Amino acid sequence: MASANGLYVVEVEKEELIFSAAHFITFGDNICESIHGHNYRVRCRVEGELNEHGYVVDFIALRDALQRVTKDLDHRVLLPTRHPSIKVGEGESPREVQATFNERRWVFPVEDCVLLPISNTTAELLAQHIFDQLTEFWAACGNGLRRVEVGVDENEGQWGSYVWISTTSRS
Repeated sequence: MASANGLYVVEVEKEELIFSAAHFITFGDNICESIHGHNYRVRCRVEGELNEHGYVVDFIALRDALQRVTKDLDHRVLLPTRHPSIKVGEGESPREVQATFNERRWVFPVEDCVLLPISNTTAELLAQHIFDQLTEFWAACGNGLRRVEVGVDENEGQWGSYVWISTTSRS
């Protein structure tokens, strides 16, 4: 069921999709900011065709899927494992995570960290990570999805987003 010339849109942005986490990012090749934290807000916009029940995606199912991902990030230190200059690995004991950048070194309890398969913990890459964690959810939505945008706000109005666009042509 599709509109003649358009798509339908579902957008979810709820208090349940806020997580607090610490991070640091690099600027250029040799500048690394101090560790600090944010109360990140997540939103998701899904565009597509209506399914046989008359909706693009179920609001509640989308909220719950996003909430599972944000819960795993909440009250943690976010560390990138694919950064060319930040090295992340086991500390002096298996209960520690160590991160290094040039002469700087941080050590955290392993249970306080989330090691992310990204190159920097920017809002844009966090948004893509959240999208990627929902692969099974997106597959269950069927072929009607045309565009999905996941946004991460790190500072009340400073959004970074990842946009997925279907390569399947509409029939």
